[in-house]
Amino acid sequence: MTGTSNAYDRPGFYNEYKSLDRSQGGLAMAPEFPVLQKMLPASFEQKAVLDLGCGYGWHCMYVVEHGAARVLGIDGSQNMLAVAEEKKLAIAHGDRITYKKLAIEQLGEIQGTTFDIVLSSLALHYVESFDDVVKNVHRLLKPGGLFVFSVEHPTCTAHGPQTWHLDSDGNRQHWPVDHYFEEGERMTDFLGHDVKKYHKTVETYVSTLLRDGAFQLRHLAEPPYSTSKDASRKPWILVIAATKTA
Repeated sequence: MTGTSNAYDRPGFYNEYKSLDRSQGGLAMAPEFPVLQKMLPASFEQKAVLDLGCGYGWHCMYVVEHGAARVLGIDGSQNMLAVAEEKKLAIAHGDRITYKKLAIEQLGEIQGTTFDIVLSSLALHYVESFDDVVKNVHRLLKPGGLFVFSVEHPTCTAHGPQTWHLDSDGNRQHWPVDHYFEEGERMTDFLGHDVKKYHKTVETYVSTLLRDGAFQLRHLAEPPYSTSKDASRKPWILVIAATKTA
């Protein structure tokens, strides 16, 4: 995903991650994707697309299958990119996709090109500075270009442990939301491993986009992460779409 959280290149964590349903089944197993999909164009004909934290390349393949002319997917994990490279060989026009081992924090290294659409799925909560991301996305987008991204909802990232409070019988009582306005690093327990993430408030995500009129907010949604009985008890994912205006 990013250069600072290369958990995806640690064998123990990666072995757990690659066994997840969404790792095996792609976008069909991503409950939030239908919401993100509605924020994307129905057709990507002749579009250039940049995917930040592309992982296995599911979104890169999706946009190519819907007509994208040129796609660049970047990720800081060699494990993820190796799978992405293999998968693109199995689809028509997979040669339109280029993968590059580059952390999102290194976006400034992408020069001399622009994109119609920049997207990112569940990667930006691994990045410390959302302000830097927005500045670089703005630079890389064509006028009127679209930025669509999903992150773990701030109610998930606020309290580091990211786990339910249980009663004495092990029943889920509530999900703690603490230190919400104290943004910054959180060491979380993800798939039984310590993984570093960065908490930001909903206000920070939105206000950073709107600062100086750089972007216009188009959509904001809080889709469920799963279909489990607890999915409706709190928001799990934040999805935002904005267009470049200046």
